[in-house]
Amino acid sequence: MHMRLTAFLAATLLAGLAIGNDGEVRSDLSVKDLARVAMLTAPTSDFSKPENFEGLPGGKATSRKQPNQDAFSFSSANLSFEDESRFKLGNALFRKLWVSSPSSTEASDGLGPLFNARGCQNCHLKDGRGHTPSGTGADSAVSMFLRLSVPPTTDVEREALRTHEANVIPDPVYGDQLQDFAVQGLKGEGRMTIAYTDRQVTLGDGTTVTLRAPTYGVADLAYGPMSRDVMLSPRVAPQMIGLGLIEQIAREDILAHADPDDKDGDGISGKPNWVWEPRSGSVQLGRFGWKAGNATIEAQSAGAFAGDMGISTPLKNHPYGDCTAAEADCLAAPTGEQARLGVSEAPDPVLELVTFYSQNLAVPARRDVGDADVLRGKAAFYGAGCASCHVPKYVTSRAGAAEALRFQLIWPYTDLLLHDMGEGLADHRPEGDADGYEWRTPPLWGIGLTETVSGHTQFLHDGRARNLTEAILWHGGEAQVSRDAFATLPKSQRDDLLTFLESL
Repeated sequence: MHMRLTAFLAATLLAGLAIGNDGEVRSDLSVKDLARVAMLTAPTSDFSKPENFEGLPGGKATSRKQPNQDAFSFSSANLSFEDESRFKLGNALFRKLWVSSPSSTEASDGLGPLFNARGCQNCHLKDGRGHTPSGTGADSAVSMFLRLSVPPTTDVEREALRTHEANVIPDPVYGDQLQDFAVQGLKGEGRMTIAYTDRQVTLGDGTTVTLRAPTYGVADLAYGPMSRDVMLSPRVAPQMIGLGLIEQIAREDILAHADPDDKDGDGISGKPNWVWEPRSGSVQLGRFGWKAGNATIEAQSAGAFAGDMGISTPLKNHPYGDCTAAEADCLAAPTGEQARLGVSEAPDPVLELVTFYSQNLAVPARRDVGDADVLRGKAAFYGAGCASCHVPKYVTSRAGAAEALRFQLIWPYTDLLLHDMGEGLADHRPEGDADGYEWRTPPLWGIGLTETVSGHTQFLHDGRARNLTEAILWHGGEAQVSRDAFATLPKSQRDDLLTFLESL
């Protein structure tokens, strides 16, 4: 009987549960393991009790420490003693404040010339979410910035986009990111402006919710006007937990959920973002960033060093950061490259250690997983169709590079694909294969600890939502049906669904 069941599950799996939309099947698993993975990751229909291992969303790497304000800063629970040392070194570099060149602290100079923050931790506050400008202090917007790009105008630019060697075409003066700070003697490029307009939404039971709709602009531009057709996209720094586990999800399992042409007619047509990966020099599946613009944590880290801090690394050796030919004073500033320290301002092993740290920030254990309100909320979450895009669980690859993160049952609640989220959330700025309406489904693990860690409850890519209810009501496009289902629930069921989210 057991052998027949195993064969049946394997056949079911091979029929679609772990086959990408390009027909690929996971090569890291035996037939027996494929069947086991199919059984473990199948959607539940029993909401009377928690699922097995549901309280450990990061598998064996889950942090079981007290969920306090440091809840996102603990290491993977199953790291070896040696790797724990590497994690601590990476943490020190992540928290490091860089200074401009020349400096007596040669191992810490190279900041800028233009930048958004002096250290990784300044944006990813306590490894959690950034926030919208507070309106107080010179760095009130340090964890939120504007991405910039323009439509292609030449055959060379169009070819670079077509082959994925470029995700965007930068503004010719201000590059692909607005830097509001500069080293001494230079001016920051300008500052982001935000104006909010209230929108009233009435739910099915008559409850009124006020959404704030933002309009973005730029002011105090120091280097002349931007292009007339510049496209702006605001970005809040995301939380850092579980990134290494996401990197270990098998590509086939992600592509198995892709349906770019909506062939099954369910109104959901998630698609992958294929991006250039600089280490391998090849096109790979994007996983990280609000539009899945990076394939690896290393590539995302190198991009942040260059764009956010103006620090060059061996992977992205841009000592002048995002400075353009139109910013001559920026290009004339001294850099922090030291021949005796190695290539780039942050030579190896700086990037490697920061990447390792980012890969091993643990997901906290679930709270109240068996609570009756949480279980009812989980049923409402599934019933509203939210689990179609926020796919609950995966089993990570057996062949992953990080031994501690291999073959783990994890619960990130994301399909890592791009979805049209409607006009309300559109930034009208393409990035790679993502158009101006599409965003990657963000993981939900840890979402209930946002206020504990970050001191606020701002959500979505630009922090416009001031709580989870507003975040849900901003959903449109492919998520409109789920959004409407939530809006028509009785208050008690809405509260249960929110309680479930807060337990994640």
